[in-house]
Amino acid sequence: MSLKADVVVCGAGIAGVATAYHLSVKRGVRKVVLVDPRPPLTLTSDKSTECYRNWWPNAPMVGLMNRSIDLLEEMARESDNAFHLSRQGYLYVTASSDRLRDMEDEGISISNLGAGELRRHPGVSEYQSPSVPGRPEGADLFLEGDELRRFYPFLTEQAVGGIHARRAGWFSAQQLGAWMIERALQHGLEIVKASVSRVFLQAGTVGRVLLDSGQEIATPIFVNAAGPMLAQVGRLLEVELPVFSEVHIKVAFRDHLRVIPRHSPMVIWSDPQSLSWSEAEVEALQSESRTDLLGAMPAACHYRPEGGPESDWLVALWEYHRLIQEPTWPLPDDPVYPEAVMRGLTTMVPGLAVYLDRLPQPVVDGGYYTKTRENRPLVGPLGVDGAFVVGAFSGFGVMAAAAAGELAAMYVTNADLPVYATAFALSRYKDPGYLAEIDTITNTGQI
Repeated sequence: MSLKADVVVCGAGIAGVATAYHLSVKRGVRKVVLVDPRPPLTLTSDKSTECYRNWWPNAPMVGLMNRSIDLLEEMARESDNAFHLSRQGYLYVTASSDRLRDMEDEGISISNLGAGELRRHPGVSEYQSPSVPGRPEGADLFLEGDELRRFYPFLTEQAVGGIHARRAGWFSAQQLGAWMIERALQHGLEIVKASVSRVFLQAGTVGRVLLDSGQEIATPIFVNAAGPMLAQVGRLLEVELPVFSEVHIKVAFRDHLRVIPRHSPMVIWSDPQSLSWSEAEVEALQSESRTDLLGAMPAACHYRPEGGPESDWLVALWEYHRLIQEPTWPLPDDPVYPEAVMRGLTTMVPGLAVYLDRLPQPVVDGGYYTKTRENRPLVGPLGVDGAFVVGAFSGFGVMAAAAAGELAAMYVTNADLPVYATAFALSRYKDPGYLAEIDTITNTGQI
């Protein structure tokens, strides 16, 4: 049996769902088919902290994220906030005076890129806690540790300051995706549970798609939104995409003692650190070849509250592995991960040490961050007539998907493109100047 479609979208993660939504609901494409062997948003899209922010170190990402957050806020209003969009922000904390000065310089630069006003504390304006209504945009820079702890007394006395990005928070990727799918189904979207086996060209342009079920779909447009399988699907069109995948794990646990208040932002420890182990624990780790947990470890151990005001769950991540590999399942197992993350969190929240003797039962999950070398997404034509890509969302897929799906739909329907479009097109790698610029990048904006 064969189908006909105006567009086939390969991949029902948040990128594919957002693209299908914009094509069907916002762009009026009558017959969009979304193809994936798994139920929507079950492979990778809900495996991160499910957060968002507009605080990025370059203009294209600020522009993309500002637009994406505009769309998220619009969908939250339209859906009566069915996906629980929050606005508690990202709080980057440091124990280094040098790092704090860098934060101030970075804050000035990012503010000038369009991310909002940078306010200093103590200063002329009073800091507004995320626990009160009417949250500001921009960011708040804490120039003193005491001023920071006045609002967040659970933070370590070693902290000398930090920066709180305010147009930021988190939401449920699953529920956002379900809402977009429901709307798209009402506008003619069809979902097919299958894998794409081949993409056939006719006179050099996309003509039909073969599924592993044997079914064929005649279509002039194919969108590769395959998430961790982005490179594999690209090869069906003989296109090599410059992406790789990192394993990323998250852990959830119950903070039943309420060490961390529910109004807390997501808090990120911005410094490298070393974990404190007993002599016996060091010997055990050495005997198990776990020297990766000894000595200096990377920055960016972080957590956020999960659930509503009555919940006591926290979600935490610390990607100290940097394990790059071809996506395979199940993910590599790290039995020490929950304890290592908890120990890392105690560096910035000493009160969590109460759990070290008896760790709360953890829930461990994870997936792959598929990224480009400079950690910007790929959205636009694939270099084959009728073929497009939307992916390489690294750790920012759920926050970028609304605007990236819109951008992919704009390309498909030949609409006028926003100013940031060229920064994410595959064609950027044909620019020698851009390739040279990549070599100078030291801050990828990952966290």
